Amino acid sequence: MKPTIISSTLIRLSCVCFILGSAIVQAQSVSKFESFEVPFSAQSLWNSKPVNPVFDDFVIPTSSYFPAMQEGKYSTHCFLATAKDAPMQVKPPVGKKGIYDADAESTSEEITIPHWPADLVPAEGGDGHADIFDTTTGIIYSFWQLKKVDDVWRTTHIGWMPLNGTGWGDPAHYHQGSRASGVPSCAGIIRKHELNDGNDMYHHALAISLTNNALSPSPAYMFPATIADAGAKRNTGKVPEGALMMLPPDFDTSTITNAELRKVANTLKVYGAYVVDMNYGTPFLVYVEIGSGLRIHKNGWDNKAGQELHVIREGLRMVKSASSWIDGNGQTFTPNKNLNLLSMRGPWVPSNGKPLAKFVPTQQAVVFQNTDSPVIQTNYSDRTMPAVDWAKPQKGQRYTLKAVTSGGAKLRFKLIDKDTKKQAYDSQDLQNNETVTFDWPVDNFYPIVVVTSGVGDTSSARGILLRATDK
Repeated sequence: MKPTIISSTLIRLSCVCFILGSAIVQAQSVSKFESFEVPFSAQSLWNSKPVNPVFDDFVIPTSSYFPAMQEGKYSTHCFLATAKDAPMQVKPPVGKKGIYDADAESTSEEITIPHWPADLVPAEGGDGHADIFDTTTGIIYSFWQLKKVDDVWRTTHIGWMPLNGTGWGDPAHYHQGSRASGVPSCAGIIRKHELNDGNDMYHHALAISLTNNALSPSPAYMFPATIADAGAKRNTGKVPEGALMMLPPDFDTSTITNAELRKVANTLKVYGAYVVDMNYGTPFLVYVEIGSGLRIHKNGWDNKAGQELHVIREGLRMVKSASSWIDGNGQTFTPNKNLNLLSMRGPWVPSNGKPLAKFVPTQQAVVFQNTDSPVIQTNYSDRTMPAVDWAKPQKGQRYTLKAVTSGGAKLRFKLIDKDTKKQAYDSQDLQNNETVTFDWPVDNFYPIVVVTSGVGDTSSARGILLRATDK
């Protein structure tokens, strides 16, 4: 499905070629996780399983088509990029004014990807999905409607995600891929290298989509998803995007005669599948990497396999809660919902001097070029704090703001009461690693963020805003 694009906030960049390269992610771990074959951290919900899940009683309805496992032209392919791969300039579709960068919420006339795999071929369908796993920068680049036209690569939409992260967005960086739920198209899919690995299940949660009669109109998404499909209002079901769907412990997978489907059913009992997108008319669709060779209907339509897909549909239930989680290393943990609330995306307005700062998505920071005097810029929009439903600050709760700056830059954060139009909070200027803890003053607010450059060399500023965890 088409990712949500906040068209009212698009900022036309008059001559922009921004380079995605220097990421804030750390060097890759030597473990099997955080790799091309097994992306994301061991504590990613993709790599973890719930303990004692509690299930909802909603049953996925039938729809226009049978449930499916899809590796065709509307799926995706995951490509590995290395230091040997050359950079590539990607342009918008012919007739379009820019590529939509989901994190910056703005368009660019050109985006340079530092390492472009020579064998990259996007999905043939209208979604044109493709993900690049760049192990040099530690970034997954996720494209929507990627296509090569007259020897030029063009795309409508790009998102990015740390390879060593959670595999989901956070309230600040809420759209990290090309799926409607904000994740890359390769997250959770059945990969080619694991199809015939000899295991009786896939050792990660799967990625699925549901159609409108199963998806919920409100809430349209839930943790860990940070956004939902733009067409959620026409939904009539009860399952938000981001929900974990599982088969209950008493589901007898031995009755599934199709071997490929039985492996999926075993996975659904232990890890489950996260709802990442909306489809048209298919009760549930399990995403499979293009080229994997997975076929449950090997010689034309297999009625038995079709009926077994419906048996799984009837058994799938949404997980309402779990007592805990077991990560990929076998350790018990509780998923962290206390995530950064503050983005440094623009638009920025100069308060004095020349407007030198620029939001660099892969640094999640505003970056100033060299200057011989302090430059002050202000962001009056609400784009610094996207409205992620499950993370909205509440009046009376305590929060801590930490400034992360370099080169002598400063960060300042203010809150304005929308009802009275008066200032409700002011952090004053914060330098690198300085923190302030305060009670959130109002429910109905808009933020103002101010950054001041250092003097001389390049400087940068970003902020980390979390719910306080004072004992």
